[in-house]
Order: sequence, then structure tokens, then C-alpha cells
Amino acid sequence: MLLWKDGEALNFKLPALEVKRNLFYMSGLVEIPPHTLLAAVQVFFALSIGHAMMDFPFQGEYIATGKNWRLLKKLQDPSRPVQIWIWCMSAHCFLHAGAVWLVTGSFLLCLIEFIAHWIIDVLKCSGKTNFHQDQILHYFCKLSYSVVLYLGCEPPF
Repeated sequence: MLLWKDGEALNFKLPALEVKRNLFYMSGLVEIPPHTLLAAVQVFFALSIGHAMMDFPFQGEYIATGKNWRLLKKLQDPSRPVQIWIWCMSAHCFLHAGAVWLVTGSFLLCLIEFIAHWIIDVLKCSGKTNFHQDQILHYFCKLSYSVVLYLGCEPPF
């Protein structure tokens, strides 16, 4: 398990289990922080995979419909009152934030992703952006995280 002391990682083993700061890093899939351009591209690719998984198979119809208050108003389904949109949107954004946390190991980037994803999806659900603009903004966030890590700006937590 990693503990942090003076900015340095300290490893210690639990019985039959060694836990690393980053699950992808532990498996050798992604180098965090990325020290080469190829490693930064790999981080972007891993973040993009996480995004695709959370936006499509893991989102599901209930959350996809429930996060859109305009659609809920139009449906007028008593089992899905308009007020659930905030819970569905938050659940969806937590999934995305979790994917960023798993790939980068950074709670700060996780928090930034939660907020950014909330804002971007609210813009889409309010009709201010379309599907393509929404996806471009999300992938721009993933690219930004990769660049920030590549430039050595590793978040403190």
C-alpha cells in the first residue's frame, strides 16, 4: 500500500495484497505521471476509454433520461418526476469522476472532472450544445488532464 510522506511514496504490503496508488499503473498499462509523449498519449487513451464506458454502457437509459430535466418535463412520467434530474446527473458525473480517479490516481482531477462534466452535460441538456459539441468538450477535458500530467503539474492529491 502506498503512503505519502514528504511527497514520496512509501510501499508496504498487506497479507497477500499489494495496493498501488493507481490501478492502471499497478497493471503496467499507464505511467503516471507520464514522462514521455507516448506515455501521455496512453494516459489520454485510458481516460478516453473510461469516458466511453461511462457515457455509453454504464450510463443506461434510466440515468440518460433522468439527467435531462427538459425530457422529464416532456415525458410527464409519474415514476420519474422532474426533481430526479439532479440525482441522475450527479450519479452520472460521479461515474466519470471515478474513471478519472482510477486512471490518474488524483482526487483533484477527479473533483475537476465531476464539476466539468456537470457543467458540460447541463449545457447539453439545456439545448445550448449538441451531442457532438458535448463529446468534444469532454475529450478536451481528458486531453487537458493528460497534458497537465505530462508537463509535470502532478496534482498534490
